[in-house]
Amino acid sequence: MWPLPQDNLWNFVQAIRAAEKDHFGDYLRNLRVGEMKAKRLLKRKRFESAGRAVDIPIAELVPLANSALRKGMVAREAGKSASDATERELVAYSRCVLNFVDNVLDIAARYGVKVFASVVDIKAIRPAEGLLRKDYVYLFERYFYFLETLPPRDRRLVVFDELDKAKSHILLHQMAAYFLGSNTGRYRSSRVVPEPFFVHSDLTTGIFLADLAAYVLGWGWRLKRMTQPKRSELVGYAQKLHDMQFHGDKPMPDGSTLTLHGITYLDDLRGQLDRDD
Repeated sequence: MWPLPQDNLWNFVQAIRAAEKDHFGDYLRNLRVGEMKAKRLLKRKRFESAGRAVDIPIAELVPLANSALRKGMVAREAGKSASDATERELVAYSRCVLNFVDNVLDIAARYGVKVFASVVDIKAIRPAEGLLRKDYVYLFERYFYFLETLPPRDRRLVVFDELDKAKSHILLHQMAAYFLGSNTGRYRSSRVVPEPFFVHSDLTTGIFLADLAAYVLGWGWRLKRMTQPKRSELVGYAQKLHDMQFHGDKPMPDGSTLTLHGITYLDDLRGQLDRDD
């Protein structure tokens, strides 16, 4: 989740698009690259390719990467499974991809983007059907307390990458049950509009960034108590996201405050009622 002030959103999108052109010589959509997914951009082979012992001057990286992309576009249009891009072009493209991702995260930090994420253990126990999962509840909780730091009339939307219709309906019903059917949810709906929007990620910069954050944190962000393997090559990106996370205070009934962090780890997705049952 990447909340960003509306009056700065377009400037932010333009900065990301400018970085795209700076690193690839054109917008990726013009080169028919398809959806920009983090698992494609940051796959292990990308790092292996970028790390090959091929000497390429910095000034030649972008022209070579652009050539590799154009040859790939021609090959796809001809129905070929592979292009005739040279090793230098492919290595240059991989290096430009990694530089682009690094640049995107720096731009996000420069624009004051705050990161909210729930990192879920793959073995985490799921709640009963129909209930909003704890990872979503935690996200909305932290999102709400972030919004509490803004002017009173400031409310924000929730935008999701488009799911298949069945999954989208399930999530809509679960969010409605939480925001309209619980005291906590109704209270937080004063800040968070409880009906989400679903958009195509290949057309939306914000969803691309959320996908990038989810992938990097899932593979590269670890707390001491987490035992899952990590990809060391993603740790630097994960640290940048870690530094952008929200930190705030939640008032407690006894008058104390609980410190909240934008990124949290969960190994159980059930709420208290589920666990009691």
